[in-house]
Amino acid sequence: MMLIEQSVVPDEALPIVAFRDHLRLGSGFADDAAQDAVLAAVVRAALAVIEGRTGKVLIRRRFGWTVTQWSTLSEQALPVAPVQEVVSIALSTRQGEVTPVDLARVRLVPDMQRPLIVATGAVLPQVPLAGTAEVVFEAGIAAAWGDLPGDLAQAVMMLAAHYYEHRFESAAQGGSVPFGVAALIERYRTVRLLGGGAR
Repeated sequence: MMLIEQSVVPDEALPIVAFRDHLRLGSGFADDAAQDAVLAAVVRAALAVIEGRTGKVLIRRRFGWTVTQWSTLSEQALPVAPVQEVVSIALSTRQGEVTPVDLARVRLVPDMQRPLIVATGAVLPQVPLAGTAEVVFEAGIAAAWGDLPGDLAQAVMMLAAHYYEHRFESAAQGGSVPFGVAALIERYRTVRLLGGGAR
């Protein structure tokens, strides 16, 4: 299985001004934007870590997910949540021949933990022998930063501030997020049972 981000959160969608205020950095100087690249980098890093820890996409964007077989004949859990829309499904042979799937053959079952694509008939379209299926979908809790739940937005700010304050340190700090961040994101974490086969 391979998950690829097909679109990224644009720089203008990142809360750089709010993060600058969170850090209580000075303003009104000629070089106000001098550190914007650093601020954007730590906010992106914090977003990535929180998304990885929770299995949730915070800001809506497009993903491509490739599998060699479905988990069951009639349904397949998607790797992140919440999924807003299935854009396309295509089957590829090992020779590289691609066949688009009619989306009327599947339906999306939205879920904050384990969204599914489910066959509208008896089974999902069959993946070719030694071939792949690629599912392209849009996922994300919010379309813009201002639409995020307050606890998730605060967790990103806190973790980004932690990274900013420790940006010159080369040694890892135990590989864990600060307790306050962990507490804020705990209720969003996906509990995986039986190797992801349960839901």
